[in-house]
Order: sequence, then C-alpha cells, then structure tokens
Amino acid sequence: MTVAILPLILFAEAAAHRRAPMYRVDSEIIIDAPAETVWKNVVTFSEIKGDPEWYFRAGIAYPLRARIAGRGVGATRTCEFTTGNFIEPIEVWDEPRLLRFRVAANPPPMKELSPYGAIDAPHLHGFLVSDHGQFALEALPGGRTRLIGTTWYQHHLWPAEYWRLWSDAIIHRIHMRVLRHIKGLSEGA
Repeated sequence: MTVAILPLILFAEAAAHRRAPMYRVDSEIIIDAPAETVWKNVVTFSEIKGDPEWYFRAGIAYPLRARIAGRGVGATRTCEFTTGNFIEPIEVWDEPRLLRFRVAANPPPMKELSPYGAIDAPHLHGFLVSDHGQFALEALPGGRTRLIGTTWYQHHLWPAEYWRLWSDAIIHRIHMRVLRHIKGLSEGA
C-alpha cells in the first residue's frame, strides 16, 4: 500500500507550489597562517589543481578559481565553476574578518552525462540556487585562522528534507574543495 501511495504524496508535494525553504551550510577549516594572509586568498584565488573527487567527475559542478573586479563593497567577485560562473557582488568587506556577497547569477549545478556530447538540460535551470554566501575569518592563538565558508541556498525538489541531505552534502564538498585550496595557498605563503 505504501509503495502505491508514495508517488501520489511526492506528486502532491511538488504540485502544491510551496515556497522552497532557505537552507544554510557552514564548513570550516583551521589554517596555520594569520587572517591577513588568508584574507588575500579568500578574495581571489588561483586555479585549484589536482584531480577532483569522483562525484565531481560524475558531473556535479565544482569550483576552478575566483577573481575579483574592484575592492570593497560594490566589487564583484566571480567564482568560476566547471559549468559557468557565479557572479557575487560584495555586500560586506570587513578585512580581514568577513567577506559577504549575494549571488547575482548561478550556473547549472551539474553537467548531464550523455553519449551525445554537451546538452542543455532545462530541468537543471533554477532547481538548486545559491542566494548568498560569506567567508568569516577568526584569528586564533599562534597566528592561526579559523575560516568558515557559508552558503544560503534553495532547492526546488520534493520532498524537500530528503533532497536537503544530498544538496547540503554537495555544497559542503564544494566548500571543502575551496577551503583546502585556500589553506594550501595561505600556508605556503
């Protein structure tokens, strides 16, 4: 009976056109470098080297590099992913403690795997959307820094709480790819 009712429940939830909830994902790393050094690598960073993890090679979008045009509030940070660019206008520039931005443009969250080459899959447009994000830096004793990356996002998949498990995990892995790269750059400086 449950198996027969489950598709109806899923359809009813999606058909209700409910407003998607806003979710938050925080990821952190400790870096053996002062906040002033880490800050420079948060604002902009070079290409992330090394092979991506298997789930990224399976088509999930992942970060490549970040650059910035301008300085301070009103500057625009561009985070380049394998599927396109996140455009991030800066809203808070509190050097070297907090960089907060809204997300003005989101690329597709993944590339469809297809034997026919690159395809534009309409079902990928707008189903996982980053709204805003930030990097918070906390100076620690001994010249170390706690770096916390945060993303606020919505997804339009139902049942929402089930899909949140997956989307939170993906966003955390994206964060950690960036945070580990920033750690390497900062500790190598």
